[in-house]
Amino acid sequence: MSKSIIACRPYSYAPFLDVAYEHLASLDVRHVEIEVPAAEQLQATREELDRHGIQASSLQGVFDVSRADAADQIAGQMPACEALGASLLFLSVKAGETPLDTVYGRLREAGQVAAEHHVTIVMETHPDLITNGTVARATMEGVNHPNVRVNFDTANVYYYNKGVDGAEELRKIAEYVAAVHLKETDGGFERWCFPALGRGIVKFPEVFDVLDAGGFAGPCTLEIEGIEGETKTERLVCDRIAESVGYLRGLGRL
Repeated sequence: MSKSIIACRPYSYAPFLDVAYEHLASLDVRHVEIEVPAAEQLQATREELDRHGIQASSLQGVFDVSRADAADQIAGQMPACEALGASLLFLSVKAGETPLDTVYGRLREAGQVAAEHHVTIVMETHPDLITNGTVARATMEGVNHPNVRVNFDTANVYYYNKGVDGAEELRKIAEYVAAVHLKETDGGFERWCFPALGRGIVKFPEVFDVLDAGGFAGPCTLEIEGIEGETKTERLVCDRIAESVGYLRGLGRL
């Protein structure tokens, strides 16, 4: 068994974002995925992370593939990746009306820009380019660049698809997966139900088996988004993350 970095998206604490770093440090979770900070906020962001002994394993960026200058967007986010030591740029990319050949070409250009800075782009499990394993594989083969890869989301694959098995979808694209979002779900199609890990239908032990078999070395990032209609409290969100971290420790991942 290999142990990948376990990280967390601080937005899992929303709306109590101010407690995220301190609470994660108390759980000995030392990596996060945060948004690319504005240039004027970069120094303050680095100082805050350092103060809590936390590193950015990935940054969430922006990429509008409908723009002819889309690769320039990536170039503009590379200084933040370098300053914060993040080797992954997480993106949600949608083709929309843009022809797929154009989309693939612009992603390939973006991947080349990222490669020049030793960064890999990881695309989220979102329609319409990484909807499921089959679609994601077609996208990866179309882009055909080693610095454009998949961020596999263990819950989104159920949210956006009917009648799938998450581990089987992961197997279809394991060689292209460079990052993972660890998110739980009740399995409902387009149903917002993302509780603590271990309280849903995701077969996390099997997911980790698939990742281990493929030599996965990227970060696994907790994303705990809660349940539609509930009233969130600071205690609730902190307890869910603590429970999820405990679940991962029980699996030997931490």
